[in-house]
Amino acid sequence: MEFAFKNAQVVTADETFLGSVLIRDGQIVAADRGGAVGEDLDGDVLMPGVIDLHTDNLEKHFFPRPNIDWNPVSAAVTHDGCCLSVGVTTVFDSLSIGTFNPSVARNHDNLPRLAQGLLTARDGGLLKGDHRLHWRCETPADDLPARLEQLASHPLTSLFSLMDHTPGQRQYRNIEKHLANWAANGMSPQDIDERLAGIHDRQSRNAANNRRLVAELARARGIPLASHDDEDVEHVDEAADLGATVSEFPVTIEAARRARERGMIVVMGGPNLIRGGSYSGNVPASELAEADLLDAFASDYVPRSLIECAFALTQAPFNWSLSRAVALVTEAPARAAQLHDRGVIATGRRADLIRVSTRGGLPVVRGVWVEGQRAA
Repeated sequence: MEFAFKNAQVVTADETFLGSVLIRDGQIVAADRGGAVGEDLDGDVLMPGVIDLHTDNLEKHFFPRPNIDWNPVSAAVTHDGCCLSVGVTTVFDSLSIGTFNPSVARNHDNLPRLAQGLLTARDGGLLKGDHRLHWRCETPADDLPARLEQLASHPLTSLFSLMDHTPGQRQYRNIEKHLANWAANGMSPQDIDERLAGIHDRQSRNAANNRRLVAELARARGIPLASHDDEDVEHVDEAADLGATVSEFPVTIEAARRARERGMIVVMGGPNLIRGGSYSGNVPASELAEADLLDAFASDYVPRSLIECAFALTQAPFNWSLSRAVALVTEAPARAAQLHDRGVIATGRRADLIRVSTRGGLPVVRGVWVEGQRAA
């Protein structure tokens, strides 16, 4: 099948121009200035489909309310539609392995159900986007090795990340604020002390060995490895030495700078930029953007944040070109995930494309194509 778009603001890796794009059999054949044939996009932006390396959004549809679990296949279909509606065509569904204050969706029974539901929906032709699994490995957890053995062989596995949510470091380095949240949820001082002691004990017994275990598994399977919430140079160096090529959500500018020095791709959360900072009080994404230490965004918990990030970076105080800004949610995530067939508008790449206009200062996705097929 062959078709074309014309009169589009075509966003390539290097520039944006008014022109046309030709698609044949699911691939981009040409992108040129001008062009009089094809669907008229009325000057709207035509850019690559967004690639989300980390989203927790699937769980929201599996447990839409407390104690209400939804059919996991149906949840996957709803989640797929939500992602496509905001231009995300490649989705890394991020699921946590290892018990650390787990939500109900992440317990021993539900995690395999979610993963299998996603696969069943994919194999049944119910999903229009390309969905993959990003296993978030909580390294202090006692049960990580056994659960990793059960889940890592899932056919959608495409990314591993090393995580450690022990209070007092990394994401929760402001321990007073973190423990205040526990107290606000009704925990007594004695309960807090006991819980914290248990977490520190698990970290000291398990974290180092489990980090090596995950790294060896990723290396053996040829799957990219990310390090999550690095705080300092030592964290980054340890991760890079283990083979991590992605620094996901570094919490200080020092960690981001070291990650860049070690050749890692620095990924920040989209909500961090759109909300004006980290909810945990860590380094703002805007600060990394201004220091030229920001390579990519992941949505974390708001899929729409990615398309908003791309267009926000073209405005003051950043004033980036649209090509440079779009790359943070398309080309760079594709490179981080080692998906070399997508992420840019160029000859031979997948025709994962989105049409975007702006309304009231916000980007609006008006069309989505996945491998040349209309998806939304």
